[in-house]
Amino acid sequence: MSLPPSTFSTDTPGVLAALRAATGSRHALIDSAMPLSADAPTLRDYRLHVQLVAAWLAPLEQWLANFDDGPQGALPYVARMPLIERDLAEPSLPIEQIVDEPLERATPPDASDAAFRWGVCYVIEGSQLGGTVLYRRLSETLAPHLLRYLSGDGVPPGPRWKRFIDAMRVQIVTPRDIACACEGAKAAFDRLLGLLPETRAA
Repeated sequence: MSLPPSTFSTDTPGVLAALRAATGSRHALIDSAMPLSADAPTLRDYRLHVQLVAAWLAPLEQWLANFDDGPQGALPYVARMPLIERDLAEPSLPIEQIVDEPLERATPPDASDAAFRWGVCYVIEGSQLGGTVLYRRLSETLAPHLLRYLSGDGVPPGPRWKRFIDAMRVQIVTPRDIACACEGAKAAFDRLLGLLPETRAA
C-alpha cells in the first residue's frame, strides 16, 4: 500500500494539509515495511501484500457499509475485496510457493462520526493511487499474474480520487472536523501497522 508523494502538495490548504501532516510518519513507515517494498518483489511478496491488505480492509469495508452519510453518501461504493480474492485464486500464484503467515484481524473502529470516516476513507482511497504506481513498476516483473488489486481491475483511480477530494473539501472545513478526520486517518494507518510483523514488534 503506497500513496505517491505527488498526491499531496505542501501548499494544499485545509484538510489535505492537515491529513498529510498527521499521517506522514505512518505513511513512510508503511511504505518501507510492506512486502512489496523489497528491492526485487516476488509473487510471494505480492501474496503477502494482498493478504495484509485484506486483513486490514475487510473489517473496515464492513464497518463503513453501515453508513450512508459523509464519504459513504458522496461516492458510490466500490467493493475491493473481490479483486483480492480473485488475485489469490489466480493459477499463476500457486499456493505451494507460499507459506501463509497468520494475520491478526483488525476490528472496526468505534467512532461513527462522518469526519472520522472521511479520514479513514482518505487512506483507503489514496491507497488505490499508490497501487497504480506499484502496478506500473511490477506488472511486467510479476507477469503473468494480473495484479488485479493493484490495477483496480483496469479502472484508473484518478477520477474517483478527485471526486473524493472535492467532496471532502466541502464537508470537512471546521477545525473540529479537520482534527476528527486526522484521527480517522491515523487510526486507519495504525490498523495496518498493527498487522505488519516489523511494526507490531516495535
